[in-house]
Formats: sequence, C-alpha cells, structure tokens
Amino acid sequence: MANKRQLSNGTWQYTFKRKGVLEKPLYLTFGNEAEGDEYAARLEALLARGIVPTEHQRRERVLTIAELVREYERDSHPSKKDQGALGPVLRDHGDSSVTVINVDWVDAWIATMKRVETLAPASIRARVGALARCTDWGVRKKLLTLPDTPLRNLPDGYAQYTKTDEAEAGVKREDVERDRRLEVGEYEKILGVIEGGVLARKQRPMPLEHNKALRCLFILALESAMRMREMFTLTVGQVDLPRRTVFLDRTKNGSKRQVPLTTVAVAELRGYLKKVHGSAPDPTARLFPWWSGGAKDMDATSDYLSKLFHNERNPGIFDVAGCVDLKFHDLRHEATSRLFERTKLSETEIMKITGHKSHRMLMRYANLRASDLSKALW
Repeated sequence: MANKRQLSNGTWQYTFKRKGVLEKPLYLTFGNEAEGDEYAARLEALLARGIVPTEHQRRERVLTIAELVREYERDSHPSKKDQGALGPVLRDHGDSSVTVINVDWVDAWIATMKRVETLAPASIRARVGALARCTDWGVRKKLLTLPDTPLRNLPDGYAQYTKTDEAEAGVKREDVERDRRLEVGEYEKILGVIEGGVLARKQRPMPLEHNKALRCLFILALESAMRMREMFTLTVGQVDLPRRTVFLDRTKNGSKRQVPLTTVAVAELRGYLKKVHGSAPDPTARLFPWWSGGAKDMDATSDYLSKLFHNERNPGIFDVAGCVDLKFHDLRHEATSRLFERTKLSETEIMKITGHKSHRMLMRYANLRASDLSKALW
C-alpha cells in the first residue's frame, strides 16, 4: 500500500513505489484523506497488474541532436575519436530534433556524406558509429525511442561507394589500408640511428634525448602490437615481467586488456627498467619519460613521438635510417602480421592480444597465413 502523510497545509501526499513497474517513486497530493485513499486503492490495483496509467507514464523528452550529444558527453564520457566524429554531425544536424532519425534520414545522411562531402568510407563509418553509440545511450536513458534502430540495421558495406554514388560525387573514395612492413635490414638501421643518438639534418644535427626509452618503445611496439599511446602512458607497475604480461587500462576502444610479452620484449624491458628505473623501481612512475600524465598533454605527446620517428619536413628516426614511408603505427601492422606468420594462435586469440574489435580488421592479416600454407602444398 502507498505511504501517506499529511502536509503542513492540510493536504495529503501519497508515495507509490513498485519495483519493476515504476522507474522511480510517484508522489501524488490530494485535498483530503478519503479522496487520496480511494485513488490510491485504484492505482495500487493497476500497479499490482503491471499497468501504469498513461498520465503517470514518463513522457519522452523531445531533444535536438545537439542536446542529446551534450547530455551524452556529460554523462557517458565518449572517446575522443567519437567526440571528433560527432563534431560535424552537430555542425550539420545539431538543430534537428532526434525524432528525425529514421531509416530515410539515415540513408539520406549517408548519401550526402558520399555525394556532397565525398568522405572516405572510414570517415562515414566513424560518424555513423559515433551517433549510433550516442543514440543507444539515449534510448537506454529513455530520452528517445528508435523503433527501427536505423543506425544499427545498416547493411554490410553501407559506407562503400556504389556506381550511383560515384557518378553523383564525381569520385570514388576508398579506404586506404596501409600494409607497410619492415624490409630486410631496416630493423638494424633504425636501432643504429637510435643508439647513435643524433639525427642528421640539413641545418644542423639534432641530438636524440632518451635513447634508451626510444629503443625500448620501438622494440616493444614490434614485439607486442601495442599502440603508441598505450605504451607511453604505461606505469612501471603495469609491467609484470615474471608473468610476461603488460596490463593496459588505457586503450583506444576503452576496454582493458592483458598483453603477453615475447622473450625479446621481456629481455628489453628488464634491461631498460634496470638502467633507467634502478633495482627497486617505483610502480607508480611512468615507464617512459615523455607524458606528464595530463589528458590535454596526451595528444601533444603522440604528435611529438610520431614526428620524431617520421617527419616529411625534418627527417625523423625512420627517415634518417633510410626507411621510406615508414610510420610508427606501421609497427603495429608488422607485429600483428608476425603473430599470424610465426604462431598458431587463432584469430580470436590474436584479437585479444592486439585489441582489435572486429574480425574484419584482421582479414588482411589472415591472408598472410593462407599464403604461408600454400608453400606447403605440392
């Protein structure tokens, strides 16, 4: 039965609670106790049957897309990638009501991104995925309803350009998937530049700071398939050499994972820790010296290290080593390729190591294994 109490003004307040039926307590006020008791009896009978009268059902708020995104960012903390992808959505459709998001609207939006903006498929998928995650959150919070889930029921290949898209846009955009691998001798040349401690440049040579850290970062990338940002944000305590693992709590997709280490990686980390952090390292100390720990400084650190290894204007480590068009992120491609070439791990097991979220991302690596198998045929 509802709880009731008389207020100072003589009216009666009734509180209704019903787990699984009412989302939150319902408070109703009546002029006298008899009227309240009569209404409460009727309402309790309906609630007992799982029925909430229309006048007491929570009405859906009509939000604009901009308002929904603002609440989503405030409450859910989306990734920086999603925040960046939602920026153009707010610019072009922020003033639109969330009620416009249906199958026709989504199809028209995707067509515009292809035929007017001529975006690459990867950019289209990024925007659609970011808005899908935003609306999923809104549905879960009961801020909107999407009966036909138009952002989730898209066919495979929806972001690829059809002949009609190509004719309308005047261009056919395709994803550019880098497949740069280390060539024979490049590994040794890169280590030679790092250990030499100087980048030869036209104006004047540039001394390399933190040579030991640069060497460890390079080798760890090749031996673990970790992303640059996942590595330079590590603390010493996240490295468990006895168990040959690194625990990642900062990943691109937001999920934590345990990364196993090869014997090469363990040997490099053991030597690096001893030389740089001493025999009794502080587990809270940063493994590498570049990141200060601030969220704003993270992008700056990524940019600095990326350009330190490869820079078209001022030659970086890879450029001085004579490695044409090699970027740091290519080391992740190399490391993943090696997992397919040198182990018998399944795709699912390799995904757990690399942190890839879909098998589609690993298909081009799987082709390497097929080519190796063909060598064993007659």
